[in-house]
Amino acid sequence: MHLNTESGALRIGILGGTFDPIHLGHLIIADQARDQFDLDKILLIPSGHSYFKDNRAQKVLPAEIRYKMTELAAMDNPYFEVSDLEVTRPGNSYTYETIEAIAGALPEASLFFIAGADTVCSLHSWKYPERILKACTVLAAVREGQVQEDELERAALSLTEQFGARIRRLLIPSIDISSTDIRERAAQGKSIHYMVPDPVERYIIETGIYSSDPGIRDRSMSEGNSIF
Repeated sequence: MHLNTESGALRIGILGGTFDPIHLGHLIIADQARDQFDLDKILLIPSGHSYFKDNRAQKVLPAEIRYKMTELAAMDNPYFEVSDLEVTRPGNSYTYETIEAIAGALPEASLFFIAGADTVCSLHSWKYPERILKACTVLAAVREGQVQEDELERAALSLTEQFGARIRRLLIPSIDISSTDIRERAAQGKSIHYMVPDPVERYIIETGIYSSDPGIRDRSMSEGNSIF
């Protein structure tokens, strides 16, 4: 992480994810959070070992490749910064460790953890949710049809009563873009234009990282440039 630790009064949004690949939906959520909550900076944090997706048919790409795509996606936005906190951490990636590391580096900053409404509804089952909720305000990204309003209200109330959570609603437009669909389209040689930023599209096409040909895919990953 390369944040300026002297800028302690910042309001910092934190958006993590597998980012396999990062797409325009992720960036729109980040930008809406910045706009609606007057944030100074958005940290985009690609996950390290995505242990909860180990059984996925198409394995999650190596962290350095997902980090590279996230850097490409963020390069033209001065409010976005990419953090390597999770990709450089050995073993499983846990959100509480990431949040506490940022809070430790910037003790005077106000942290805002950006999460989908469905994630908020399951937050009680995460590892040490009380430590996450103590360190930051949660921005629940609400999109139409994703989660029932009463379900989110019950989850927010439970987290507030149990852990003293600070949860705010982040209103976002309906964005029908998914990383799964992008991977499948790329594997089939279909267009992913207007689904990912142009530099990410070029990277995916030029490297063939989602190619249906195992030889091309494996060669792309073995030739990938390390970020370390």
